[in-house]
Amino acid sequence: MLNIATWNINSVRLRLPIIRRFLAEVAPDILCLQEIKCTTDQFPRAELRKAGYPHIIVNGQKGYHGVAIVSRHPFARDWCTGFCDVGDARHIAAEMGPAGDGFILHNFYIPAGGDTPDPATNPKFAHKLDFLSEFRDFLIEEGRKGPVMVVGDFNVAPYENDVWSHRQLLKVVSHTPVETEALEAARRAAGFHDVMRQFVPMREKLYTWWSYRARDWRKSDRGRRLDHVWVNDALRPRVSRLHVLSEARGWHKPSDHVPVIATLDAEG
Repeated sequence: MLNIATWNINSVRLRLPIIRRFLAEVAPDILCLQEIKCTTDQFPRAELRKAGYPHIIVNGQKGYHGVAIVSRHPFARDWCTGFCDVGDARHIAAEMGPAGDGFILHNFYIPAGGDTPDPATNPKFAHKLDFLSEFRDFLIEEGRKGPVMVVGDFNVAPYENDVWSHRQLLKVVSHTPVETEALEAARRAAGFHDVMRQFVPMREKLYTWWSYRARDWRKSDRGRRLDHVWVNDALRPRVSRLHVLSEARGWHKPSDHVPVIATLDAEG
């Protein structure tokens, strides 16, 4: 059994105390982090190794973006891919298990897209749509390479019950039709399965993010599901459990996102 967590941490150095808490209390085998907001050399490797995670790979960037994977288990190999030719650190990947006999894990931080859902007037939104297009082509190719899992903050809440109000958020970035259709087109074209919605029925609300703007996030409960776990056909039979640690949103100095943990059963 292998537990794999994904978490947009919104500054790994600032949130180090709650990362330590999460690793101590939940003890995932692998933790994928997004929006680490530090350069590769600034990542707190020593602290996470002390917590029992000696295998660490980082794709960092000064002040923005950045992704990392920390693990109890060694990587057979690891690599990063660039998107849209802008140099942002938004992807990192590792092959887990013996080379050629494990699975590939991709960790993504897809652009948020700014505030205005108009690519003609908002370059950030245009960049997001371009990224989603390249993401689709990337997944089509990667999905053919044996067992694959794709996790991360995709910054899109694709279904009606992935947001607190479908009607009110249709013109809000992260839930506009052009974004949700692009994300779903990528998933379907590449043959991936939405693990979270396999365990939580579509009729139920499902959130992983709550804005800092709410004085009482739990009472207002105006959330969105921006974080995702996808697997291809080759890995799907091994997924046995999914858990959203929503209480982490109430921890001291929290991220606005919460961890999502998927469990893979052993092969055979």
